Amino acid sequence: MASVVNRPPEKDCTDITPPYTKLTQNLAFVQQKILKDKPLSLAEKILYSHLYDPREYDGGIVRGETYLKLKPDRVAMQDASAQMAILQFMLAGMPTTAVPASIHCDHLIEAFQGANKDVKAAEISNKEIFDFLQSAAEKYGIAFWKPGSGIIHQIVLENYAAPGGLMLGTDSHTPNAGGLGMVAIGVGGADAVDAMADIPWEIKAPKIIGIKLNGSLSKWSSPKDVILNLAGKLTVRGGTGHVLEYFGPGVDTLSCTGMATISNMGAEVGATTTVFPFSNSMYSYLTETRRHTVAEEALKNASYLKADSNVHYDQYIELNLSEIEPHINGPFTPDLSTPISKFAEVVAKNGWKDEVKAGLIGSCTNSSYQDMSRVVSLASQALDKGIQPKGKFFITPGSEQIRATMERDGQTEILEQVGGKILANACGPCIGQWKRTDIKENEENAILTSFNRNFRNRNDNNPNTMNFLASPEIVTTMIFAGKLSFNPMTDALIDKDGEPFKFQSPHGDELPHQGFADGNEDLEPIITVGNSSTKITIPENSSRLQKLEPFSPWHGNEFKELKVLVKVKGKCTTDHISAAGPWLKYKGHLENISNNTLIGALNADNEKINVVKNDLTGKDGNIPEVARYYKENNVPWIIVADHNYGEGSAREHAALQVRYLGCPLIISKSFARIHETNLKKQGVLPLVFKDEKDYELFSGGDIIETVGVVGLEPGKDVIIRVKKHETDKEFEVVTKHTMSKDQIEWFKMGSALNLIANQRF
Repeated sequence: MASVVNRPPEKDCTDITPPYTKLTQNLAFVQQKILKDKPLSLAEKILYSHLYDPREYDGGIVRGETYLKLKPDRVAMQDASAQMAILQFMLAGMPTTAVPASIHCDHLIEAFQGANKDVKAAEISNKEIFDFLQSAAEKYGIAFWKPGSGIIHQIVLENYAAPGGLMLGTDSHTPNAGGLGMVAIGVGGADAVDAMADIPWEIKAPKIIGIKLNGSLSKWSSPKDVILNLAGKLTVRGGTGHVLEYFGPGVDTLSCTGMATISNMGAEVGATTTVFPFSNSMYSYLTETRRHTVAEEALKNASYLKADSNVHYDQYIELNLSEIEPHINGPFTPDLSTPISKFAEVVAKNGWKDEVKAGLIGSCTNSSYQDMSRVVSLASQALDKGIQPKGKFFITPGSEQIRATMERDGQTEILEQVGGKILANACGPCIGQWKRTDIKENEENAILTSFNRNFRNRNDNNPNTMNFLASPEIVTTMIFAGKLSFNPMTDALIDKDGEPFKFQSPHGDELPHQGFADGNEDLEPIITVGNSSTKITIPENSSRLQKLEPFSPWHGNEFKELKVLVKVKGKCTTDHISAAGPWLKYKGHLENISNNTLIGALNADNEKINVVKNDLTGKDGNIPEVARYYKENNVPWIIVADHNYGEGSAREHAALQVRYLGCPLIISKSFARIHETNLKKQGVLPLVFKDEKDYELFSGGDIIETVGVVGLEPGKDVIIRVKKHETDKEFEVVTKHTMSKDQIEWFKMGSALNLIANQRF
């Protein structure tokens, strides 16, 4: 392992270092007594060592079948999702959180004028939200990271992630910490409440996709290209119910932050999480980020931090890193993957305008020191040749530590000299927090980003903005070219003297030679042990914060006279169900944010977005308007959906909102993992067509009743009786579900939180 020279002062690693002794003892019990010395994957080792009570599994553990009750080590929450998580935790009656937790103010900062101005504007416009979160953090002993301190996943990687640990995060890209050997899983706020309230957190034992890496990346390729390539192979739902577990000699050629990039975007194929085995680069990164204690303890437990030999994987993929070229994915879906050598053909074939309006690099996915130093090596070449970007060029540092180090090492100066604008250490355009001024309303245009997600409308609320995902290096070269068809590996630009110029391949340092800079001390986290006398701040008559009222328990009977509000066609992500962007301001106010419910959904009956017929009035209306009208008139309603319903982010509002507006169940061809769990947590019954062709039989306005909700049991089908609204024709379809015994109790009680509160009081 790397030697330690002139290390900066060590952080207090007491709450960061996993309890390796206890974990390895638990694992030994499970592996020897329950699994009869069966070889285990790394993900299984970490999950099974965190079982709440290993003795409950005498009957064995089966991937894809057994529900695991786990005790996470830590919880991390970003400011948009933390609001609802805290509002729910307030109902649990706990004096402090049972595990270390943190809140990160990163989602509510709009990119517009530049870093400092944008943070100051956010502090004013979001004051009541930040005050609420800070007061809750003080009361419950939660670390509070202020606006401008950085993006949750980068902060976690720099401060909290540890090999072999188990963390829950209220954001779908929580698996970013898998780059540091941690099992980090994106969840909704109610799941976070489980961990914070010392309630066993439940998940079905995932299957494992083993991905063997051979070779090493070429000079133009980056870790981002590994996951862009893999997304094309697996598709947006190919990883559902699985952990992506990397191994092989190629792992040792990757930086820790590069592995974090790969882990981060595992969410785009629906994977439960991604994990890498402990490596030299992890040791070095832990040391450079002042956690040498964790590095040494991990080294002592290295056998725990890798898969057993002869382990069986449910799927096996082998990638030769040497053969992976840069990729560009999109538009509108992260799995539409094209090697850069073929991308010009794709541009021409689709008739896209050969122009790049903006290039955006950074974000939680690609803002490491290595990313930025490689980008600067390219920007320096352009600067020397007098070449300026042909479109807007934005840079988002992932944290104050990265920003300060970039500035100290002269990287910021070079990026600004070529016309780049440094944005706040926040999510910004990646999640739609972008006050964009360079295009007209609904103008068709293309942007290239090093972000992780590219759904329609997501970045700038323009349905005609095509976001193509690529590495920071490719984004940078293409914004200098200004053309989608540009390939920096083969094509030349014209320099200030009229001569052809070709970019030399990028290069950069994995870690800064001088160590990481400290940055602004005012952005250090506020840490307390909890203060029961602290009053949580919720202004009266606030339009942005609203105390939660518990949902009503199930009435105990079969559902009758349920009306199909909408039959959703095609992709319906959590962005479609609960849009972000301007709606982020209402994340703490369930009544108000419910006004965006399903406004991005495509109605299969009329091929219109956010238009359904109100059967009570006979008139068309938008989806949340009609849903609210049905609720006010005591008409319960349901959604019929296509494949992978709820794909995308971990936002539980997509479940809370439909529940609040009167939806007791949803029938779909399939569900995305996080959203299915969020629905269960809020007392909504997710049902799946046993024969997906039955989806075609439904229309909006159909009336349904259930047979099998009374006496609901794991593995027991539910019959749906359907009465067509236009012809009165009746028929039945069979649906299945994945509800466990405990989850059925959540449903009966009206929500998981109702069950927790009932047990506690």
